[in-house]
Amino acid sequence: MDLKPNIVILSTGGTITGEAIDMLSTKDYVIGKISIQRLLQSTPSFQSIANITLEEIANIDSADMSNAIWLNLAHKTDNLLKDSNIDGIVITHGSDTLEESAYFLHLVLKSHKPVVFTAAIRPFSAIGSDAIKNLYNAISLAGHKESSHKGVMVVMNDKIYSAREVSKTHTLNLEAFNAPNSGAMGYIIDGEIFFHTMPLKPHTQDTPFNIQDLDILPKVDIVYSYCNDGSKVAIEAFVKVGSEGLIIAGSGAGSIHKTPKDYLRGLLKKQAIIVVKSSRVGAGLVPLTQKELREGFISANNLNPQKARVLLMLALSKTKAIKTIREYFKKY
Repeated sequence: MDLKPNIVILSTGGTITGEAIDMLSTKDYVIGKISIQRLLQSTPSFQSIANITLEEIANIDSADMSNAIWLNLAHKTDNLLKDSNIDGIVITHGSDTLEESAYFLHLVLKSHKPVVFTAAIRPFSAIGSDAIKNLYNAISLAGHKESSHKGVMVVMNDKIYSAREVSKTHTLNLEAFNAPNSGAMGYIIDGEIFFHTMPLKPHTQDTPFNIQDLDILPKVDIVYSYCNDGSKVAIEAFVKVGSEGLIIAGSGAGSIHKTPKDYLRGLLKKQAIIVVKSSRVGAGLVPLTQKELREGFISANNLNPQKARVLLMLALSKTKAIKTIREYFKKY
C-alpha cells in the first residue's frame, strides 16, 4: 500500500524555472527555460517523499503577476483541495511578488489542507542554486501530517513562514525572505519538519473573503511618501483612472507629507476613495491619531504596503464601509 502523500505542483514561472546564460550568473537568465519536471528528474529523492503531479498555471516573471492569474490560481487551488485524493499543493513562483500571491491565497482559500509556496533566488543552472532544495522542502512540508490548519505557508532557505508575515527583504542573497514582525514558523532539516509557532490571525476557512463569484478585483494602488513629496499628482491620476482605494507607503510609522495628505483629506471628506496608511519601513505597527480616525484614514496594522493592497482589494469586494474595513485590517 502506497502511504506517500499525493501532492500537486502548480507552476507559475519565476527564477526557479530559469536557465542562466552561464553557471556563474545569478542575474542573466531566461525564465521558463527549465521545467519543474526537469527539476524533479534531477534527483530520485523527490519520488521517495510524495506522489507528484504537475500543472502549469503561468510561465512568467513574477513582476508581471496579475489579478487575473491570481484568480485563476485561487480557483484552481481551491478545486484541487476539494479532491479527497489530494493531500497538499505546492506553488512555484517568482520570488519578487511571491509574498503578495501567497497572502492572497491565505485569505481566500477554503480548505485546511497544506498549501506551500516556494521559489528560487538563483536559477537551477547557476552555481549554488537553491531551486532543488527549496522545491524538496516545499513538497516535504505540503505532505507533512502537521502542516494542515496553518494557512498558506512559504518555504525558503530551510525556513517555514506564514504567508501573512513573510516578506522578501534582500534582492539577491539566499537568505532573501524573513518575517520581520514575527519570525519563522519553523525549520526544515534534511526533509524533517520542525514547527515552533502557529499563525494567530484568522485565515483560509475563517475569513469572509470568497472568490468563487469574483471575475475581477477592485482597483487599489500604492503611493510612496518621501521628502519634498510630489505624490499628489500620482494620487490625482489614480483617482482619475478609477482607483477605489489607495495604500500610502508612509515614512516612519506611516507619516504622510502634508501636501498629499491635505489632498487625501479632501478625497475622504467627499468619500471619493478609501485610504489606508502603511509604512515603507518594513516592520512595525502604523497607529492613527484621533484626528485621522475622524477623517476616515485606515491603519494597515503591521502589513507592508503590498500586502495591505491585497487585503484592501478583498475588503472592497465585500464593502466600502470604513468601519468594517478597519476591522478587517485589525483581524486579518
